[in-house]
Amino acid sequence: MQIKNDAFGVGLSAIKGADDLSDLGTGLDHIQSLGVDLIELPIFDYDLVIAGRVNHRRLAEVRAATQGRGIAYSAHGPLAINPMDPDWAVPRHLEVMAASMDVAAGLEAYHYVLHAGMTMETLPEARAEACKRQRDFLHRAGELAAARGLIACVETLFEYDGWKHTPDPVQLAGELEAIAHPALCATIDFSHSYLKLDAMGRREEFVSQMKRLAPFARHLHIHDSFGRQDEMWAYTQGERLAYGHGDLHLPPGEGDIPWEQLITECCFPAGVVFNIELDKRYWHRAAEAVAVSQDLCRRARTAPPG
Repeated sequence: MQIKNDAFGVGLSAIKGADDLSDLGTGLDHIQSLGVDLIELPIFDYDLVIAGRVNHRRLAEVRAATQGRGIAYSAHGPLAINPMDPDWAVPRHLEVMAASMDVAAGLEAYHYVLHAGMTMETLPEARAEACKRQRDFLHRAGELAAARGLIACVETLFEYDGWKHTPDPVQLAGELEAIAHPALCATIDFSHSYLKLDAMGRREEFVSQMKRLAPFARHLHIHDSFGRQDEMWAYTQGERLAYGHGDLHLPPGEGDIPWEQLITECCFPAGVVFNIELDKRYWHRAAEAVAVSQDLCRRARTAPPG
Protein backbone atom coordinates (compact mmCIF):
# COMPACT_ATOMS: atom_id res chain seq x y z
CA MET A 1 0.00 0.00 0.00
CA GLN A 2 1.48 3.33 -1.04
CA ILE A 3 1.83 5.86 1.77
CA LYS A 4 1.99 9.53 0.82
CA ASN A 5 0.45 12.88 1.72
CA ASP A 6 -3.00 13.11 0.17
CA ALA A 7 -4.84 15.00 2.88
CA PHE A 8 -7.76 17.18 1.85
CA GLY A 9 -6.79 20.18 3.92
CA VAL A 10 -7.60 22.23 7.01
CA GLY A 11 -10.99 23.35 8.26
CA LEU A 12 -12.31 25.45 11.11
CA SER A 13 -15.62 24.99 12.93
CA ALA A 14 -17.95 27.97 12.84
CA ILE A 15 -19.51 29.24 16.06
CA LYS A 16 -23.12 30.39 16.23
CA GLY A 17 -23.56 34.07 16.95
CA ALA A 18 -26.94 35.81 16.68
CA ASP A 19 -30.03 33.65 17.09
CA ASP A 20 -31.45 34.97 13.82
CA LEU A 21 -28.14 34.09 12.05
CA SER A 22 -27.91 37.67 10.78
CA ASP A 23 -24.15 37.59 11.40
CA LEU A 24 -23.55 34.15 9.83
CA GLY A 25 -22.19 35.57 6.57
CA THR A 26 -19.78 37.87 8.41
CA GLY A 27 -18.55 34.96 10.52
CA LEU A 28 -17.97 32.82 7.44
CA ASP A 29 -16.13 35.72 5.79
CA HIS A 30 -13.75 35.84 8.75
CA ILE A 31 -13.11 32.10 8.71
CA GLN A 32 -12.52 32.13 4.97
CA SER A 33 -10.05 35.01 5.33
CA LEU A 34 -7.83 32.69 7.40
CA GLY A 35 -7.06 30.59 4.33
CA VAL A 36 -8.84 27.37 5.32
CA ASP A 37 -10.07 24.77 2.85
CA LEU A 38 -13.26 23.85 4.70
CA ILE A 39 -15.73 25.20 7.24
CA GLU A 40 -17.52 22.89 9.65
CA LEU A 41 -21.08 24.06 10.24
CA PRO A 42 -22.67 23.41 13.67
CA ILE A 43 -26.02 22.49 12.16
CA PHE A 44 -27.14 21.22 15.58
CA ASP A 45 -27.28 24.87 16.72
CA TYR A 46 -28.89 26.58 13.71
CA ASP A 47 -32.54 25.49 14.32
CA LEU A 48 -32.48 23.58 11.03
CA VAL A 49 -34.55 20.65 12.31
CA ILE A 50 -37.86 21.02 14.16
CA ALA A 51 -39.49 17.95 15.73
CA GLY A 52 -37.66 15.62 13.39
CA ARG A 53 -38.39 17.56 10.20
CA VAL A 54 -36.25 19.89 8.10
CA ASN A 55 -36.92 23.58 8.72
CA HIS A 56 -36.82 24.54 5.05
CA ARG A 57 -37.15 28.27 5.65
CA ARG A 58 -34.11 28.27 7.93
CA LEU A 59 -32.21 25.99 5.54
CA ALA A 60 -32.78 28.49 2.72
CA GLU A 61 -31.36 31.27 4.93
CA VAL A 62 -28.25 29.24 5.76
CA ARG A 63 -27.79 28.26 2.11
CA ALA A 64 -27.92 31.93 1.13
CA ALA A 65 -24.99 32.60 3.48
CA THR A 66 -22.92 29.54 2.60
CA GLN A 67 -23.24 29.00 -1.14
CA GLY A 68 -21.06 30.49 -3.86
CA ARG A 69 -18.01 30.89 -1.64
CA GLY A 70 -15.76 28.38 -3.35
CA ILE A 71 -15.08 26.53 -0.11
CA ALA A 72 -16.00 23.06 1.14
CA TYR A 73 -18.18 22.30 4.15
CA SER A 74 -18.68 19.59 6.73
CA ALA A 75 -21.57 19.41 9.20
CA HIS A 76 -21.75 18.48 12.87
CA GLY A 77 -25.03 16.73 13.56
CA PRO A 78 -27.00 16.93 16.83
CA LEU A 79 -25.01 15.96 19.90
CA ALA A 80 -28.12 14.40 21.46
CA ILE A 81 -28.08 11.53 18.95
CA ASN A 82 -26.92 8.55 21.03
CA PRO A 83 -26.32 5.20 19.30
CA MET A 84 -26.25 3.42 22.68
CA ASP A 85 -29.62 4.65 23.93
CA PRO A 86 -32.38 2.12 24.75
CA ASP A 87 -34.60 0.75 21.99
CA TRP A 88 -37.48 3.13 22.74
CA ALA A 89 -35.28 6.13 21.83
CA VAL A 90 -33.92 4.75 18.55
CA PRO A 91 -36.81 5.87 16.27
CA ARG A 92 -36.52 9.45 17.54
CA HIS A 93 -32.75 9.48 17.05
CA LEU A 94 -33.06 8.06 13.54
CA GLU A 95 -35.72 10.63 12.65
CA VAL A 96 -33.57 13.54 13.79
CA MET A 97 -30.43 12.07 12.22
CA ALA A 98 -32.13 11.56 8.85
CA ALA A 99 -33.48 15.12 8.86
CA SER A 100 -30.12 16.60 9.85
CA MET A 101 -28.43 14.54 7.14
CA ASP A 102 -30.93 16.03 4.68
CA VAL A 103 -29.77 19.43 5.92
CA ALA A 104 -26.11 18.48 5.47
CA ALA A 105 -26.79 17.30 1.92
CA GLY A 106 -28.71 20.50 1.20
CA LEU A 107 -25.68 22.52 2.33
CA GLU A 108 -23.29 20.28 0.35
CA ALA A 109 -21.52 19.37 3.57
CA TYR A 110 -20.40 15.86 2.72
CA HIS A 111 -18.75 14.84 6.01
CA TYR A 112 -21.49 14.46 8.62
CA VAL A 113 -20.12 14.19 12.17
CA LEU A 114 -22.06 12.27 14.81
CA HIS A 115 -20.98 11.28 18.29
CA ALA A 116 -20.19 7.75 19.38
CA GLY A 117 -22.61 6.19 21.85
CA MET A 118 -22.65 6.72 25.60
CA THR A 119 -24.37 4.72 28.31
CA MET A 120 -24.90 4.88 32.05
CA GLU A 121 -25.04 1.09 32.29
CA THR A 122 -22.43 -0.44 34.57
CA LEU A 123 -23.25 -4.16 34.38
CA PRO A 124 -21.20 -5.99 31.71
CA GLU A 125 -24.30 -7.60 30.16
CA ALA A 126 -26.10 -4.26 29.88
CA ARG A 127 -23.01 -2.62 28.38
CA ALA A 128 -22.75 -5.42 25.84
CA GLU A 129 -26.37 -4.81 24.81
CA ALA A 130 -25.66 -1.09 24.48
CA CYS A 131 -22.68 -1.87 22.24
CA LYS A 132 -24.88 -4.10 20.06
CA ARG A 133 -27.44 -1.31 19.75
CA GLN A 134 -24.64 1.03 18.73
CA ARG A 135 -23.43 -1.34 16.01
CA ASP A 136 -26.92 -1.67 14.55
CA PHE A 137 -27.48 2.08 14.78
CA LEU A 138 -24.19 2.96 13.09
CA HIS A 139 -24.92 0.59 10.23
CA ARG A 140 -28.19 2.43 9.71
CA ALA A 141 -26.32 5.73 9.90
CA GLY A 142 -24.08 4.51 7.10
CA GLU A 143 -27.12 3.55 5.02
CA LEU A 144 -28.78 6.93 5.58
CA ALA A 145 -25.54 8.75 4.74
CA ALA A 146 -24.93 6.73 1.58
CA ALA A 147 -28.45 7.44 0.33
CA ARG A 148 -27.66 11.17 0.55
CA GLY A 149 -24.14 11.05 -0.85
CA LEU A 150 -22.60 11.71 2.58
CA ILE A 151 -19.94 10.12 4.78
CA ALA A 152 -20.98 9.59 8.42
CA CYS A 153 -17.98 10.24 10.67
CA VAL A 154 -18.30 8.82 14.22
CA GLU A 155 -16.53 11.00 16.78
CA THR A 156 -14.55 9.73 19.76
CA LEU A 157 -15.83 10.89 23.14
CA PHE A 158 -15.06 10.78 26.85
CA GLU A 159 -17.37 10.33 29.82
CA TYR A 160 -18.91 13.38 31.49
CA ASP A 161 -22.22 14.40 33.16
CA GLY A 162 -22.73 10.97 34.71
CA TRP A 163 -22.12 8.84 31.63
CA LYS A 164 -20.30 5.63 32.52
CA HIS A 165 -19.09 4.24 29.20
CA THR A 166 -18.24 5.27 25.66
CA PRO A 167 -15.99 3.31 23.28
CA ASP A 168 -12.29 3.98 23.50
CA PRO A 169 -10.55 4.52 20.13
CA VAL A 170 -9.54 0.87 19.73
CA GLN A 171 -13.08 -0.27 20.48
CA LEU A 172 -14.49 2.19 17.96
CA ALA A 173 -12.02 0.95 15.34
CA GLY A 174 -13.23 -2.60 15.99
CA GLU A 175 -16.86 -1.55 15.58
CA LEU A 176 -16.17 0.24 12.29
CA GLU A 177 -14.16 -2.72 11.05
CA ALA A 178 -17.01 -5.10 11.93
CA ILE A 179 -19.69 -2.89 10.34
CA ALA A 180 -17.52 -2.32 7.24
CA HIS A 181 -19.85 0.23 5.65
CA PRO A 182 -18.26 2.37 2.92
CA ALA A 183 -20.17 5.47 4.05
CA LEU A 184 -19.15 5.11 7.71
CA CYS A 185 -15.83 6.23 9.16
CA ALA A 186 -14.39 7.88 12.27
CA THR A 187 -13.80 11.39 13.49
CA ILE A 188 -10.80 11.35 15.81
CA ASP A 189 -11.19 14.07 18.40
CA PHE A 190 -7.71 13.93 19.86
CA SER A 191 -8.55 15.77 23.08
CA HIS A 192 -11.63 13.62 23.70
CA SER A 193 -9.56 10.48 23.20
CA TYR A 194 -6.82 11.78 25.48
CA LEU A 195 -9.34 12.44 28.25
CA LYS A 196 -11.02 9.06 27.74
CA LEU A 197 -7.78 7.12 28.09
CA ASP A 198 -6.64 9.20 31.08
CA ALA A 199 -9.91 8.38 32.85
CA MET A 200 -9.28 4.67 32.17
CA GLY A 201 -5.78 4.89 33.64
CA ARG A 202 -4.34 4.05 30.21
CA ARG A 203 -2.88 7.39 29.21
CA GLU A 204 0.29 5.65 27.96
CA GLU A 205 -1.78 3.98 25.23
CA PHE A 206 -2.81 7.28 23.64
CA VAL A 207 -0.57 7.17 20.58
CA SER A 208 -1.02 3.44 19.98
CA GLN A 209 -4.80 3.79 20.18
CA MET A 210 -4.70 6.72 17.76
CA LYS A 211 -2.65 4.61 15.36
CA ARG A 212 -5.29 1.86 15.49
CA LEU A 213 -8.19 4.21 14.71
CA ALA A 214 -6.35 6.48 12.26
CA PRO A 215 -6.92 4.28 9.15
CA PHE A 216 -10.71 4.71 9.68
CA ALA A 217 -10.56 8.46 10.37
CA ARG A 218 -11.38 10.59 7.34
CA HIS A 219 -12.19 13.49 9.65
CA LEU A 220 -10.14 14.89 12.55
CA HIS A 221 -11.00 17.42 15.25
CA ILE A 222 -7.91 19.41 16.12
CA HIS A 223 -7.65 21.20 19.46
CA ASP A 224 -5.50 20.77 22.53
CA SER A 225 -5.80 19.88 26.19
CA PHE A 226 -3.82 18.21 28.98
CA GLY A 227 -5.99 15.08 29.20
CA ARG A 228 -6.78 15.82 32.84
CA GLN A 229 -10.18 14.99 34.28
CA ASP A 230 -12.46 17.90 35.14
CA GLU A 231 -12.89 16.61 38.68
CA MET A 232 -12.17 19.69 40.79
CA TRP A 233 -14.44 22.69 41.20
CA ALA A 234 -13.35 25.87 39.42
CA TYR A 235 -15.11 29.23 39.41
CA THR A 236 -14.39 30.24 35.81
CA GLN A 237 -13.14 28.73 32.58
CA GLY A 238 -9.93 30.64 33.20
CA GLU A 239 -9.50 28.74 36.47
CA ARG A 240 -10.09 25.42 34.69
CA LEU A 241 -7.32 26.49 32.33
CA ALA A 242 -5.07 27.30 35.29
CA TYR A 243 -5.47 23.71 36.48
CA GLY A 244 -5.40 22.27 32.94
CA HIS A 245 -8.63 20.37 33.51
CA GLY A 246 -11.15 19.10 30.98
CA ASP A 247 -11.86 19.49 27.30
CA LEU A 248 -10.38 22.98 26.92
CA HIS A 249 -10.47 23.33 23.10
CA LEU A 250 -7.13 25.14 23.13
CA PRO A 251 -5.17 26.02 19.99
CA PRO A 252 -2.98 23.06 18.97
CA GLY A 253 0.38 23.28 20.71
CA GLU A 254 -1.03 25.00 23.81
CA GLY A 255 -1.68 21.73 25.68
CA ASP A 256 0.47 18.62 25.82
CA ILE A 257 -1.06 16.37 23.16
CA PRO A 258 1.99 14.85 21.39
CA TRP A 259 1.24 16.19 17.90
CA GLU A 260 4.69 15.45 16.49
CA GLN A 261 4.51 11.79 17.52
CA LEU A 262 0.97 11.49 16.19
CA ILE A 263 1.78 12.98 12.82
CA THR A 264 4.84 10.74 12.51
CA GLU A 265 3.22 7.47 13.54
CA CYS A 266 -0.39 7.67 12.33
CA CYS A 267 -1.53 6.95 8.78
CA PHE A 268 -4.92 8.34 7.76
CA PRO A 269 -7.20 7.66 4.79
CA ALA A 270 -6.62 9.72 1.68
CA GLY A 271 -8.70 12.89 1.75
CA VAL A 272 -8.57 13.26 5.54
CA VAL A 273 -9.77 16.62 6.89
CA PHE A 274 -7.92 18.43 9.70
CA ASN A 275 -10.76 20.47 11.24
CA ILE A 276 -9.97 22.86 14.09
CA GLU A 277 -12.44 23.27 16.98
CA LEU A 278 -11.57 26.29 19.12
CA ASP A 279 -13.35 27.52 22.21
CA LYS A 280 -14.73 30.99 21.52
CA ARG A 281 -12.38 32.56 24.06
CA TYR A 282 -9.40 31.55 21.87
CA TRP A 283 -10.70 32.79 18.54
CA HIS A 284 -8.25 35.70 18.64
CA ARG A 285 -5.62 32.99 18.00
CA ALA A 286 -7.45 31.30 15.13
CA ALA A 287 -4.85 32.32 12.53
CA GLU A 288 -2.11 30.70 14.63
CA ALA A 289 -4.19 27.53 15.02
CA VAL A 290 -4.72 27.38 11.26
CA ALA A 291 -0.99 27.76 10.57
CA VAL A 292 -0.09 24.96 13.03
CA SER A 293 -2.76 22.68 11.59
CA GLN A 294 -1.68 23.38 8.03
CA ASP A 295 1.83 22.29 8.96
CA LEU A 296 0.48 19.06 10.49
CA CYS A 297 -1.71 18.47 7.46
CA ARG A 298 1.20 18.95 5.04
CA ARG A 299 3.19 16.29 6.89
CA ALA A 300 0.36 13.79 7.40
CA ARG A 301 0.78 10.27 6.02
CA THR A 302 -2.20 8.95 4.08
CA ALA A 303 -3.06 5.75 2.23
CA PRO A 304 -6.03 4.56 0.18
CA PRO A 305 -8.75 2.81 2.21
CA GLY A 306 -8.17 -0.92 2.68
